Amino acid sequence: MTAQSANKTVTSGVLYIHSAPRALCPHIEWAVASVLGVRVSLDWTHQPAEPHMWRAELSWRGQSGTAASITSQLRGWQQLRFEATEDPSDGTEGERYSSTPTLGVYRAATGMHGDIVIAEDRLRAALARAHRGESALEREVEALLGKPWDDELEPFRYAGEGAPVRWLHQVG
Repeated sequence: MTAQSANKTVTSGVLYIHSAPRALCPHIEWAVASVLGVRVSLDWTHQPAEPHMWRAELSWRGQSGTAASITSQLRGWQQLRFEATEDPSDGTEGERYSSTPTLGVYRAATGMHGDIVIAEDRLRAALARAHRGESALEREVEALLGKPWDDELEPFRYAGEGAPVRWLHQVG
């Protein structure tokens, strides 16, 4: 083990592909495999919330920052809806990324119970925008909490209940 790998924190997370066109499925597997360093073959099922789309889930175990790397690989792909989560670990907060074709990527830090943690400076900026009349405070807080992404993804999440999940471990 090298000194560099000894300093990396191991964590786990889940990648939810909520909807993807069939032609994109192998490209998603290749992109995720490039991050995890292992072959990825997902169990694709039809996405009942959107005809002609597919969904899959992947539980992973790897280095801290894996969810961000997966999101970087998948961001911007047309017609792709996904979420990548990473559990908190020693010295690091958890993370949640949500992505939709219309909204782009949302990122939030998460605490040990999965709650979204909002930094003080982001709260102060939201309060300032509301105070200046640029936006309603309720809308600002909803954006900080990722409500627009949750609203768009909720029908796709519900349609995925009971779907098969596969565990993969990142190569060190």
